[in-house]
Amino acid sequence: MDARTAIRWTNKSALALSANDDPIAVIQGAARSLVLKARERGWEGPPFNPLKIVEMLGATASANANIADARLIPSSDGPVIEYNPQQARERVRFSIAHEVAHMLFPDWAEEVRNRGGSPSPDDWQLEMLCNIAASEFVLPIGSLPHGIANATIEDLMRERRSFDVSTEAFLIRFANVTEAPVSVFFASPGESEETGRYYRIDYSVASPLAPWTLTQGRTLPRTSAAYSCTAIGHTDRADESWFTGQTSRIEYVGISGYPGSRYPRVAGVVRHEASDGDKTPIRYVHGDVTKPLGPGPRIICQLVNDRAIRWGGGVAKSFARRYPEAEAAFSEGVMKVPPRERLGRVVTVPLNHEIRLASIVGQEGYGPSLFPRIRYSALQGGLAEIAEIAAASHASVHMPRIGAGSAGGEWGVIEEMVEDEFVRRGVPVTVYDLPPRRQQLDLFGG
Repeated sequence: MDARTAIRWTNKSALALSANDDPIAVIQGAARSLVLKARERGWEGPPFNPLKIVEMLGATASANANIADARLIPSSDGPVIEYNPQQARERVRFSIAHEVAHMLFPDWAEEVRNRGGSPSPDDWQLEMLCNIAASEFVLPIGSLPHGIANATIEDLMRERRSFDVSTEAFLIRFANVTEAPVSVFFASPGESEETGRYYRIDYSVASPLAPWTLTQGRTLPRTSAAYSCTAIGHTDRADESWFTGQTSRIEYVGISGYPGSRYPRVAGVVRHEASDGDKTPIRYVHGDVTKPLGPGPRIICQLVNDRAIRWGGGVAKSFARRYPEAEAAFSEGVMKVPPRERLGRVVTVPLNHEIRLASIVGQEGYGPSLFPRIRYSALQGGLAEIAEIAAASHASVHMPRIGAGSAGGEWGVIEEMVEDEFVRRGVPVTVYDLPPRRQQLDLFGG
């Protein structure tokens, strides 16, 4: 069971959004769907402008220096997002993205959504969900580079500036893509007559390899290094045990507070000592994907276009030569589906008693095109279906850099999908690259 289900959801907007599903998964899926459609239409960055998403949703954005931060207003002409243009640039983008996230909830028009307004007791649930979605909009899937798992908080802040996004958005995305077992949390300051200043956690986000810990509403101990971050950008670190009960290195940074706050908020990056034993990161190898490594049941993934009734070039051609009966079974299966309904479908055929080949219809058409032919949403849906099959059959998954060839997809985007669908489920996945060819050099180096 995902530990996120330990949250007792009470916010009416969160419940309206998710019905009986996990609200975090639902909001991430809804935001990701919009992002993938925008990427297919040529949305580029960094910085990624959330006004593209505003436009896609048929809303308008309007500057208003008389409001504290941003707000979403229903009108007869459609949704209106007002924002304060006098805030820092990255803050404006995140605030707009946050209000866009409110539009993903079915009851968004029932009241004016006011970022920085007076919260209800369970509003933290709604705000957490909107912040998670907002991070998807301003720092979309595939935009954050890998290889920063061990970067210090100071290095992360330098990297953040190159993307011109808020610290909150950057750290949420960092947690989503890092190869290390990391949690990030965000805490707001308060004051009491008895204890003075204190910090209370708004919400936390865990990386794929980190344990999920329910920390919302917890007050940071007075001995925490968080209290050293008395200004935006100030950092500190310490080995502390309050987060999980085990000693972990926690790095802190002061971030922008909500309007009217005397002190900055604080973000924390928790470095867990060991990853979840049931989860392993993507394994990259040089080899032949048609001969998947390892024992036991294995599923090989490939991408096909929605016009294909046979396996074409590249890896697919190798499968066709080696397994003609499997290709015939694929043809029979895909021809049962009308061409306009094929995107997102998965056709699985056995190659032998241990290995199956899963063909994902995730490309629209073929040949030259103004925009990439990959359809990210269709690919992600197919990967999710295969992940369920693999988890149920205890199979490992094997693939080339699927979708990053003639389909025109960005591997950074697809890689994050693979992590979301397989790594988070504990399904082992191996990605195969062809071995580099030996460079032909002149005998005497001329």
